Amino acid sequence: MMKTALKIAALLAVFAVMAYPLVWMLGISLRTGDGVSLRYFKEVWQTGPFDRYFFNSVVVTAIVLAGNIVFCAMAGYAFARYKIPGGRVLFFLVVSMIMLPKQVILVPLYILMQKMHLIDTYAALTLPFTADAFNIFLIRQFLVAIPPDCEEAARLEGAGELRILFRVVMPMLKPALAVVAIHTSLINWNSFLFPFILTNTASMRTLPVGLALMSQGAHSVDWGHLMAGAVIASLPVVAAFLVFQRQIISGLTSGMSK
Repeated sequence: MMKTALKIAALLAVFAVMAYPLVWMLGISLRTGDGVSLRYFKEVWQTGPFDRYFFNSVVVTAIVLAGNIVFCAMAGYAFARYKIPGGRVLFFLVVSMIMLPKQVILVPLYILMQKMHLIDTYAALTLPFTADAFNIFLIRQFLVAIPPDCEEAARLEGAGELRILFRVVMPMLKPALAVVAIHTSLINWNSFLFPFILTNTASMRTLPVGLALMSQGAHSVDWGHLMAGAVIASLPVVAAFLVFQRQIISGLTSGMSK
C-alpha cells in the first residue's frame, strides 16, 4: 500500500508540474479587468488577420502532413523491404539527419528558396518539410517487425508495388502513421523560426509568427491577448492527440521493438 501511495503521489506531482503552465495560460486568458470573461478571445479573433494566420497554419500543416504520410511511407517501405545498393549508408544518413539541428539548414534553405523565387509562398513553407527523417526511421522500424507474408501473397496475385504499398502495407501502418501524424502536425503547427524567416507579409504568416508579432505592445507584452491566442492555437493539437492517443502509444511501442 505504501509503495502504491508513493507512486500515486509521484505521478500527481509530475502531473501538477506539467499542468501548471497550461492552467496559468488559461487563467491569464480569462482574467480581464471585468473579472472572468471571454473578452480576450473575441478581441484576438477579430483584431488583425488572426483568421488568416489560422488558415495559413491549417493549409501548411495539412500539406506537410499529407507529404510525410505518403513520402515517408514510401521511403520507410523501401528501406525495410528492398535491398538497395548502398541502402545501409543511405539509412545511416537518414538517421544522422535526426541528430542534425534544423537551424543548421536555415541559411542554405533561405538562399535556395530565394533563388527559386519561392519566398513568401506556401511552397516555401511546405516543400522543404514534406519528408522527415524521424518519420522515415519510425516507419522503417515498424515494418521490420512485421513479416512480409501479406505483401508476398499480394505479389503472387499480380499486384504491383504501388498497389501493395497503398492497399496492403498502408493499412498495417496505421499505428505508425498515427505517430507520424501527431509528430508532424505538432512540429509544423508550432513552427516559428522557418515561417518567420521565409515569409514577408501578414497574408502568409502562420499562427506562431502572427501571435508573436501582434502581442507586442509599445513597451510591454500584451499577455492577455497573447495567452488567448495561444489557447486557440493549441486546441487543434490537443484534439488531435486525444483522438489518436491509442494509436500513438501502439505505434511507439510496436515500431521501436527492433
